[in-house]
Amino acid sequence: MKNWIAGLLLLSPLALATSSPEGAKAYIISPADGEQVAQEFTVRFGLAGMGVAPAGVEKANTGHHHLLINAGELPDMSTPMPASERLLHFGGGQTEAQLTLPPGDYTLQLVLGDHLHVPLQPPVVSEQIRVTVK
Repeated sequence: MKNWIAGLLLLSPLALATSSPEGAKAYIISPADGEQVAQEFTVRFGLAGMGVAPAGVEKANTGHHHLLINAGELPDMSTPMPASERLLHFGGGQTEAQLTLPPGDYTLQLVLGDHLHVPLQPPVVSEQIRVTVK
């Protein structure tokens, strides 16, 4: 028993991560990469190869969206993603969001999280797109 407990302590957090199904893909339906948008606009989330479930609901082959805005880099893929102005959580299972941003250039990217907001493994991450807010 003692060796089993010691073995658990040596496991990487990624070893305990929720698995994503092969071929799962997150993508931004709209706006399109390079599009100019109004200060208030809708971002529509796409997901292929798995389903959406609210945070707190542990169900195989599901997750919920997190939207990175001008994040620069991806969050730590082994821990729950912290909510911030640059990392928005959609734990209700939302598949779109209304954003209001000041004029400027922005990058947007989706990361799918499990029931505990931890990125799935392998990560289900969209391509980063660029938009210009007018």
